[in-house]
Amino acid sequence: MALVYEEAKAKIIEFINSKAKSKSKFYFNDFTALFPEEKGRDVKKILTGMINEEVLVFWSSGSTSMYGLSGAGKHAEGED
Repeated sequence: MALVYEEAKAKIIEFINSKAKSKSKFYFNDFTALFPEEKGRDVKKILTGMINEEVLVFWSSGSTSMYGLSGAGKHAEGED
């Protein structure tokens, strides 16, 4: 089954909002678990599209890469 961008986007935002009280950043594997029938590459394309639209932000500590909603939680630009 091919991912429909808007449906996948809504599902990702709903997932992030459901966990907002405990987490603000999520691993790539958290999102692939939302779409078990899909290839990781297809999920990555959805996440990249959401980053390009500035819905999501990409965060990396150098060894760990995570995704979060834009404007939510502590992100790289706010860290010392």
